[in-house]
Amino acid sequence: MNIQWFPGHMTKAIRMMQENIKLVDVVIELVDSRVPYSSKNPNIDDLAKNKKRVIVLNKIDLADPVISDKWENWFKDKGFYIVRINSIDGKGLPSLLNIVREACREKTERDRKRGIINRPLRAMVVGIPNVGKSTFINKLVGKASAKTGNKPGVTKGKQWIKLKNDIELLDTPGILWPKFEDQRVGMNLAMIGSIKDEVLDRAEVAMSILGYLKVHYNEFLVKRYGIEINSEMDNPTILSKIAEKRNLIKTGNELDLDRAANIILEEYRNGKLGRITIEKPEDIEANEEK
Repeated sequence: MNIQWFPGHMTKAIRMMQENIKLVDVVIELVDSRVPYSSKNPNIDDLAKNKKRVIVLNKIDLADPVISDKWENWFKDKGFYIVRINSIDGKGLPSLLNIVREACREKTERDRKRGIINRPLRAMVVGIPNVGKSTFINKLVGKASAKTGNKPGVTKGKQWIKLKNDIELLDTPGILWPKFEDQRVGMNLAMIGSIKDEVLDRAEVAMSILGYLKVHYNEFLVKRYGIEINSEMDNPTILSKIAEKRNLIKTGNELDLDRAANIILEEYRNGKLGRITIEKPEDIEANEEK
């Protein structure tokens, strides 16, 4: 499956970022902790190359904590400020504001020497669709100031949001890049729901999840679906076994593999399968060296 999806409003969103990047002091980029590399938009690095950068590992409650430790160190080694949060319950948000102030300390000090006092720090919040950006902003502000939805493409326009303290946020629409050079990145984004399901083969995406779990989190599959899996079993067979175990039958007494795929996607995305991270820093570095 060749995964490409770039709606017209994303071109407009990129232009908006280019026009407004000069107005901010720091760029906060949200990524999904389950796929931190795949959910980090490489275009942002060019757009924000002269700005302080904060990477927010969001949905940390859904990710493998051991691998999240590795990702935190990986991003720090590359010069990013880093914070891990769960935007649903607000865990980690207080430390984010302190990290933003730390990232902007030199600028604040320059302003102070010029006699500029109490000027709010301005932060641009960016992230690809469905990484939880609007939920993050709502929790940070304490009210529903940004639209939220469990689907990509909810935020459509620019809005400044003033916090009660010394920071102003510029929210931006979620932006995907026009072409995935690495189809593994596209598949990873499909798994977490950053690409609209309507343009995907959902069964193929579900089987990709099963294939990864078979190798790295086999015990989660056994526990959730009550099926025995061996290393020789291919992904379609695992999908069929799950459909059979859940008694998913369609007209003609055939297994309903589409329903089984939908269940797997939903349960993975909602964390019902366990805390699962799909990519590791060492895998990314190995691929880059090829």
